[in-house]
Amino acid sequence: MKHLNKLVALLMLLGLSSQAQDSDNTWAISFGANAVDGGRVSAASSIKDQFSKYFNAKDYWSIIPSVSTLTVSKYVGDNFSFGVTGSVNKITKLVGERVYDPTTYTTNYQVTNPGDLMYYALDGVVKYSFMSLIKSNSFDPSAHVGGGYTWLGDSSAGTVNGGFGLTYWFTKQVGLSLNSTYKYSFDDTRNVNIDVPTHMLHSAGLIFKFGAKDADGDGIYDRLDACPQTAGPKEFNGCPDTDGDKIIDKDDACPEVAGLAAFNGCPDTDGDGVADKEDACPEVAGIKALAGCPDADGDGVADKSDKCPQVKGPKENGGCPWPDRDGDKVLDKDDKCPDVAGIAANQGCPEVTDEAIKKLNEYAKTILFDTGKASFQKQTFPVLQSITAILKEYPSAKFSIEGHTDNTGTQASNQKLSVERAAAVKGYLVENGVAADRLTSTGYGQTKPIGSNSTKDGKANNRRVEVKLVK
Repeated sequence: MKHLNKLVALLMLLGLSSQAQDSDNTWAISFGANAVDGGRVSAASSIKDQFSKYFNAKDYWSIIPSVSTLTVSKYVGDNFSFGVTGSVNKITKLVGERVYDPTTYTTNYQVTNPGDLMYYALDGVVKYSFMSLIKSNSFDPSAHVGGGYTWLGDSSAGTVNGGFGLTYWFTKQVGLSLNSTYKYSFDDTRNVNIDVPTHMLHSAGLIFKFGAKDADGDGIYDRLDACPQTAGPKEFNGCPDTDGDKIIDKDDACPEVAGLAAFNGCPDTDGDGVADKEDACPEVAGIKALAGCPDADGDGVADKSDKCPQVKGPKENGGCPWPDRDGDKVLDKDDKCPDVAGIAANQGCPEVTDEAIKKLNEYAKTILFDTGKASFQKQTFPVLQSITAILKEYPSAKFSIEGHTDNTGTQASNQKLSVERAAAVKGYLVENGVAADRLTSTGYGQTKPIGSNSTKDGKANNRRVEVKLVK
């Protein structure tokens, strides 16, 4: 019994840490007695002879009068369960080879007592239940396979196992289990304390299923309980219906207030087809598109949010029509020049005239720089201010500032100077309120003269800034 207690403790640990018997009570533990057949099945030379004395307990079985088998198993689905079985016994009948008895003129198997040889086995079992296939509530036939390790005295060996069983369930959780297992040894000879022969292991005992949970105590297993944490009646699969509207709380969007199924259990006080909890105007019938609120002018803006509830207008302007301050038929929201009449093609701004371009370039030609530099002479600032004023009259137009020089100096230095002077003009205009993204600047050096560089007047004309409209 000392050895058995250790084995029971080990199996409880292994079984509980392994992976049962049905989908409700997924765990099972069984215990009872076992009988070892002494190895006759491996001593016999033919299959017929191996099983002809299958139930001959008197001649071949070793049995101890105590609990000698324990199994812990877990249901893993689709009628399969996995378990761990531990067995202990004392072998008093060990079957040897057949010998001829001259006194009876017969050949019999030699059965010896090896001296109460201790037997221990630890096996993994995969079992398939046929109970659901035969549609029985009590009889549970099964087949099992597996493998394990067996200790016989001082010897030990691994085995491959297979067999059949039958359980009769007295209740849903208590039954009588019978099993018979063929254990094929990988060390199948018959030397005591050296080898472990192939043998049969039979067992009978009680089996108990457990593990089903009913957390809320409503008499419905958690697996079948749609609301396992909250008690409820069977008619609603264990779910409560607090407001009594026949819609269970877990599906009821308004579990404390009786409502309609069409609105997931919520009421619709004003009858406009919008549940109160989603209705921004629950006491006044409205339209669904506006969360249940009315829209007197039909502009898609609910009256409660419409700044002009009797006149149609866009939502972006609070339900009021867009203004057009300058009357150019370009709405202020799209008009880049809302206070100056313009044309739609120019985003509500006036179109730049040829006269304006001409005037800009007349001013630009009079821009004076310090000799060889990009800095302005003092008398040039009024000219730059005039150019700025004209550009601001056309806030959507874009312009290119171009710089030119005469041929005094090298071509490279003239190119650099023209770029810097054009950039200086652009910089002044930006600093004085002209948007930078409306302006570009570039320099052409001495490459585009408009006069002869052979005369003083020609050179003066070539040293210039031009303003061009970018279309």
